[in-house]
Amino acid sequence: MKDWVTSMTVVLADGTIVKTRNRPRKSSAGYDLTSLLVGSEGTLGLVTEAVLKITSVPENQHVGLAAFPTTRAAVDTAVVLITGGLPIDALELLDAYSLGAINSSGLSGRHWKEKPTLFLRFSGSKQAVEDQVCMARQAASINKCETFETSGHIDEINAIWGARKEVARCLAAMKKDPSDLFLSADAAVPISFLADMIDWSLKIIREAGFIGYTVGHVGDGNFHASVVCPRNEEDKALRIIEEIQRKAIRLDGTITGEHGIGLKWRDMLVEELGDSAVDMMRRIKLALDPQCLLNPDKVFRIEPKH
Repeated sequence: MKDWVTSMTVVLADGTIVKTRNRPRKSSAGYDLTSLLVGSEGTLGLVTEAVLKITSVPENQHVGLAAFPTTRAAVDTAVVLITGGLPIDALELLDAYSLGAINSSGLSGRHWKEKPTLFLRFSGSKQAVEDQVCMARQAASINKCETFETSGHIDEINAIWGARKEVARCLAAMKKDPSDLFLSADAAVPISFLADMIDWSLKIIREAGFIGYTVGHVGDGNFHASVVCPRNEEDKALRIIEEIQRKAIRLDGTITGEHGIGLKWRDMLVEELGDSAVDMMRRIKLALDPQCLLNPDKVFRIEPKH
């Protein structure tokens, strides 16, 4: 989202009104206050106005589906497409268990092959889409793709991309009891480590005796490892989630690619960035909100934990 915010008008804790920048497409005027405030999770000011970038509706939309024998083969295909500069609209990865959950839920209008699968979305002129599909097909073939299909028909687009959008609901439907919990990690790693990270995450989830799934925004190395567990085993499942996040840190990744820190992961933020970086954030917070009126103790503790 942050890349779509051009500027904001914000009210600080003392009532000061700040406009972060004007509306040119690019600006190097002063500190990047827009990014600072977008990433602050409401701890630095109240947004009263936001100027957002808009884009045209993509033309000639097509979707693709590529199933692979292994996670490594799927991710290697994604790496080829990304490093090759393919102007693809979206590139998502669902593991075999996730597709099994979609099949079991009955929420999709078709049966899916339960293999690690890339979901792709293309758009542009007729020639541009043909070129994109050709490059994707070649990359998939090199990595032993088992099935590859594309379509520009609206019904197929809705069916294929609808399955990707509904996967969270399908995974939640795998609860054995209504009181079961659905917990998820939001780690991101350099894409060269993504395949190993996903396989390792699924391994430790299964070894712990839980039902687990991974869904990846494979284009940027972000993936969600999800655990379904009985409520009385929440602590055990949370330790698994923490293990996944710490593994991401060890691989020079992050504990959260998109969901943010909130209150839950504030202590692990110190593990990722170190005391000095978090203390710099704390000093910014106290300079702008010395009374800690805005979401106190969110993102980091005002008083460091010893």
